[in-house]
Amino acid sequence: MIPVRGVEGARIGVLGLGRSGLSAARALRAGGAEPVCWDDNPEARERAEAEGFEVADLSHPRAFETIASLIVSPGIPHLYPSPNKVVAAAQEAGVPVDNDIGLFFRSLALPEWDNFDLAPRVIAVTGSNGKSTTSALIHHLLLEAGKSVQLAGNIGRGVLDLDPPGDGGIVVLELSSYQTDLARALTPDVAVFTNFSPDHLDRHAGLGGYFAAKRRLFAEGGPDRAIIGVDEPEGRYLAGQLSEGPADDRVIRVSVERKLSGPGWSVGARKGFLSEYRKGKQVASIDLRAVPGLPGAHNHQNACAAYAACRTLGLAPRIIEQGFASFAGLPHRSQRIAEKDGVIFVNDSKATNVDSALKALQAFENVRWICGGLEKEGGLAALAPGLAHVRKAYVIGREAAQFALELEGVEAEICTEMARAVESAMAEAEPGDVVLLAPAAASFDQYDNFEKRGEDFMAEVRARL
Repeated sequence: MIPVRGVEGARIGVLGLGRSGLSAARALRAGGAEPVCWDDNPEARERAEAEGFEVADLSHPRAFETIASLIVSPGIPHLYPSPNKVVAAAQEAGVPVDNDIGLFFRSLALPEWDNFDLAPRVIAVTGSNGKSTTSALIHHLLLEAGKSVQLAGNIGRGVLDLDPPGDGGIVVLELSSYQTDLARALTPDVAVFTNFSPDHLDRHAGLGGYFAAKRRLFAEGGPDRAIIGVDEPEGRYLAGQLSEGPADDRVIRVSVERKLSGPGWSVGARKGFLSEYRKGKQVASIDLRAVPGLPGAHNHQNACAAYAACRTLGLAPRIIEQGFASFAGLPHRSQRIAEKDGVIFVNDSKATNVDSALKALQAFENVRWICGGLEKEGGLAALAPGLAHVRKAYVIGREAAQFALELEGVEAEICTEMARAVESAMAEAEPGDVVLLAPAAASFDQYDNFEKRGEDFMAEVRARL
C-alpha cells in the first residue's frame, strides 16, 4: 500500500466504494486521515463498515462542513452529462475533488528516494484503444528484462494498493479518460498516447472534451518523455504541442500507417516490421508477423508504443524482441482461444467501439463475425473498410435487428443470443475461416461487462469443440 501524504487528521470524503474507492480509503487511513465513505449501494457500504470505516450520507446538506476534500471513483460523473449530487455539493461548498490517481502521484515520492541509485519511474498509458494491451506489454517486457515493475490503474490493481517502489522500481499505469480528467496531480516520467477515436462522448460533452481529458496527462507538469501515436490529427497536434522542434527526442512519434521521416525519434510498423529511427537513421528492426500474441496492425501499433517506452528506460532492441516472442496477449483482446479443422476462434470482446472492431476485422481474412450489443454514438458507417473481410455477420444483442440493418453489403443473421450466434458460425465455418467476436458495441444490454460477454463466447465455443 502507498499511504496518502499530507492528510494527517483531515476528514476526507470517499464517494464510490468499489475497487478504487476502498483502496483510496485504506491508503487515506494509512496516511493518518479520517475517511468518510459513501456509496448508493447498501452492500458496498456494508463492506466499508466491516473494515471499520465511517459511513455517512455525503449528500446530506451539511455533509461538507467538516470535509477537507472529496475522492471520487472513476465511474461517477463529476461534470458531464451532469455531476453526481454529492460531487455537486462538494463543488458548491468549495471542497476540492480528486481521485485515487491524483492521490497516487501526490504521495509516491518519498524522502528515502534520495538514497536510491536510481529513482523509481512511472510510465502512464492513455488513448482510445490499445491502452490495456500496451500497458500489459510494457509490464511484460520489463519483467522479462529482469526489472522490478508493477502494473496498476485501469488494469490490474488499484494504484494505491501498489507496494512503494524501491531502488530502480517501475510502475506502469493504464489510465482512462475518466481518470485523467479529474486527477489533480499527473506527473509520470513517461507518458504514452496510443491513438484517438470517438468514445465516452456523453461523459465528456463531445469529442473536444474527450480529447482534453486525454491531453491532461501531458499538460499537468509534463512527462520527461512523451510517446505519441500520430496516425490521427489529435495525435499529430499533441506531438506538435509538446515538441520544441523536429529533432526534439523528448517526443517519440509512433505510426503504423506511414513511414515517419525527419531528424527526430520515431517508431513505426509497416507490413509487419517494426522500425526505430533516430536522427534520420534506422537503428533497429523487429519482425512482428510471427508474434502470436500481437496479431494485426492495431497490435503492431501497441507493440511500437511499448517498444518506445522500454527504449526510454534503456532496454536494448534484442531484449525487447525476446520479450515480444513470449507475450501471450490479454484476455478478451484479440485472444486466440482455439483452432480446429482449420478454423480459428478469436475473442475480442473488448472491441466495444467501432474503431477497435474495425481494427480487429482488418487483422484477419474470411471472418465469421459475431457482433452487436448496446450501440454507441456515431453509428456503424466507419466499419466499412473492414467489411470486405467478413464472410457473414452473426448479430447478438437486444437490438440485433436494427444493428444488422446498418451492416450494408454484409450477409447478416439475427441471432440475438450468443449461443445461437456461436452455433451458426461454427456450423458454417470452413477451413481458413476465423470465428471472431468483435462486437463494436457495449455489453450492458445483456452482460454486466465485456469480460462476461467474452467468457460466454469462450464457453459456447469450447462446449461445441
